[in-house]
Amino acid sequence: MNITVVGTGYVGLSNSVLLAQFNNVIAYDIDLEKIELIKNKISPIVDIEISDFLSHKNLNLTATTDANFAFSKAEIVIIATPTNYDSETHSFDTSTVESVIKQVIDINSSALMVIKSTIPVGYTEEVKKKFNTENIIFSPEFLREGKALYDNLYPSRIIVGEISDRAEKFANLLKQASLKHEVSVLLTNNTEAEAIKLFSNTYLAMRVAYFNELDNYAMAYGLSSQQIIEGVSLDPRVGQHYNNPSFGYGGYCLPKDTKQLLANYKRVPQNLIKAIVDANATRKNVIAKDIIKAKPKRVGIYRLIMKANSDNFRAAAILDIMKLLRGNNIEVVIYEPVLNTEDFDGFKIIKDFNYFSDNCDLIVANRISEELSEISSKVYTRDLFGGDS
Repeated sequence: MNITVVGTGYVGLSNSVLLAQFNNVIAYDIDLEKIELIKNKISPIVDIEISDFLSHKNLNLTATTDANFAFSKAEIVIIATPTNYDSETHSFDTSTVESVIKQVIDINSSALMVIKSTIPVGYTEEVKKKFNTENIIFSPEFLREGKALYDNLYPSRIIVGEISDRAEKFANLLKQASLKHEVSVLLTNNTEAEAIKLFSNTYLAMRVAYFNELDNYAMAYGLSSQQIIEGVSLDPRVGQHYNNPSFGYGGYCLPKDTKQLLANYKRVPQNLIKAIVDANATRKNVIAKDIIKAKPKRVGIYRLIMKANSDNFRAAAILDIMKLLRGNNIEVVIYEPVLNTEDFDGFKIIKDFNYFSDNCDLIVANRISEELSEISSKVYTRDLFGGDS
């Protein structure tokens, strides 16, 4: 099929590469630099599988900044543009999605548009009415930063927000391109599919918050978090996964999705959803106070990215912790190889790791790295199990 994917971030590029194994795919973006990299078979984002597929696989993939070229012959247009959460309107900013919908309708009104951007519950049905078209459906993504293509190749499930032949056909395109033998496929209504996305990510955020609050308790009473977590997680109903304490949940999805879901609860009684959002703020305060208690003069932040094999630190929990430390007159410097600037938000960036490690009283690391092994005595972390989950 002729498929155009709009947006070359984690969601868009992973879908482009995935579907280009068996279809003619055009990756469309307004960012010329990203498009040029893709044309040269270089991934503009850090993702091992995407880089490997671009370099070594025979993909039917074209990249362009030309909207007419991208949309004119497309049978399916996948919309994967960013939708940041607006704290003033208490909703996702869906302007990029609507801009694409308008362009597609103007150029090729017969194309089926599949929204993969995260959107509020009820949005798809509203936008169908707004643009007077039935050619819009929603299909949620469940991807990890740095493992986006891997998660598309081995999907936990495929969900498409319409119970129809065309929805089943789209689901089969995703299934065909995966490497997993058995993939669960669920066709639902659009609004239910939107809710699945938000509730799934909020559950993951709840799990992060739960083990972080367990860790808060252990820290307060001088107990071993590791022993408690290991004992709790031996229950198969709990499981030994996604249980490693951190500085808080962050990244592309969990902070904004939890806040959006909470906003959707405006007329519905709830206690838990708000508690999940509040727990993340509490965790950052607990971590900051624990660092302040050590009375360091200069704190070094080891990586703004919160996960291995990622280049993203959007909404990272460490950013708020840094501001809390600065507010307590503690000098904070950063070691972050993905940044090429001299400072970040007023914080000095040190590019030489040895100078960084030698000239900080305390080094704060959300996740332990082999690079830190020789200076472990001055590292502050809550990483117990040495992994992202």
